[in-house]
Amino acid sequence: MNLLKTNKFKSYLKVWASPISLLILLFFFGALGYRITEGWDWGDCLWMVLITITTIGFGEVEVLTSAGRIITFLIIGGGLFVVQLTLQRFIQLSELGYFIKLEELRLRRLIRRMKNHVIICGYGRTGKEIADQLKSEKISTIIIEIDSTRKTEAEEKGFNVLFADATMDETLLLAGVKNCRSLVVTLPNDAANLYVVLSAKALNNTCRLIARAANEESGNKLKLAGADAVVSPYVAAGRTMAASALRPIAVDFIDLLAGSDCEIEEFKLTENIDKIEIFKNKTENVFDYSKPGEALLLATKVSGQLMGNPKYNISLSPGMVLIFLGSQEQLNRIRVNLKEVLIKTT
Repeated sequence: MNLLKTNKFKSYLKVWASPISLLILLFFFGALGYRITEGWDWGDCLWMVLITITTIGFGEVEVLTSAGRIITFLIIGGGLFVVQLTLQRFIQLSELGYFIKLEELRLRRLIRRMKNHVIICGYGRTGKEIADQLKSEKISTIIIEIDSTRKTEAEEKGFNVLFADATMDETLLLAGVKNCRSLVVTLPNDAANLYVVLSAKALNNTCRLIARAANEESGNKLKLAGADAVVSPYVAAGRTMAASALRPIAVDFIDLLAGSDCEIEEFKLTENIDKIEIFKNKTENVFDYSKPGEALLLATKVSGQLMGNPKYNISLSPGMVLIFLGSQEQLNRIRVNLKEVLIKTT
């Protein structure tokens, strides 16, 4: 596969072989002509060829003989031919979409090197807001968009955009779904969103999937398909407005959190009771989260029941979800401490 990609890249460069080869030959034979007729050193010969071809307008290295002027005339003619050939090649390749394909190749090479990035399927109104937020957080992002106008708009904002159909497995693989941290589906059609979630879940079942749904029925189907979170813009907007009216401090806190280096992260423990017991014995039956300067334990969730502000010395149980607030460095320490019993981080 790598050999095939390398050959493809070489084929894109091969189209410039003729103009470059002619230019090299022009320099060589022009310098050789000056060397024979004028007796200059190679540096002066090459410099004379350069200023002649580029028509910079510098004076001659030395006064030319009649034979030297003939060489100069031939170099000018050869330079015009090479320039004309290059322009023709440039126009021809532009019409054939060469530069678009070259940009696609650059993007694919970039994506292959990306790890732990976020994929956004669809750059509509919702996708734009998500992309802008991720950009402000300096999170690597790939946008999949099939509409050329939206693609151009996203590129103008500096995003890497894959011009393809997000419902195709090939597109998701090309976007790096196997190496991404999250995939956000914001296509305008619920059926398309469902299709993308099913495909992404099959390709990478550890990837966190967030989907947009127009109504509750679609949301339930997306959850059954494997979406970790389903958001309805209308419901979410209503809840936010209600929260602003009833709990304005909580809403302000979330806004403040979005502009800081702190994050809220969930850590889900294994269902294997033996692993939990072994880990508890190693940590003296409890795990202490009360150390100063560490991540703050906001809540725990067991069997779907959420308990806020738990005691710091808690007893771990199979399937428990621990919800922490902290910086990436603090959360990484929690991840390391729990690695023996951790099965999923979201």
